[in-house]
Amino acid sequence: MARNWKIICCPVDFSEPTRGALGVAADLCGRLGSSLVLLHVDGARKVAEELPAGESVDASLAAWKAEAERLGAATVVVQRAYGQPELAIVHYAARNGVDLLVMGTHGRTDREKMLAGSVTESVVRNAGCPVLTVHPRDVG
Repeated sequence: MARNWKIICCPVDFSEPTRGALGVAADLCGRLGSSLVLLHVDGARKVAEELPAGESVDASLAAWKAEAERLGAATVVVQRAYGQPELAIVHYAARNGVDLLVMGTHGRTDREKMLAGSVTESVVRNAGCPVLTVHPRDVG
């Protein structure tokens, strides 16, 4: 139940779909008085492509934290994990008492994704807590 969502986690890969998920997660935290964890998994695919030119992961995470606070999350913590994102996110959530994961989705249906699956789909299948997926068309 929503009233029990004390820790909300939004995995961050710096993509536009993740930016939409950040807005939803920050809004929920503001409404529910929940803490927000921004989790970045080092080793995530294509992170360098998503970062602003010349900006470090740490600088980008600091900017995302400031954005979450601006959007209404009172308590925002940045955490980092290592490894395959689909595994690291599930393990982090289980070990740290995460009540809700909020993740963006690209909404792709191409053949490669169908064969390989996506990080979000894997997390939905394997997480021990609810996962709210946010499609880019649903924010704005």
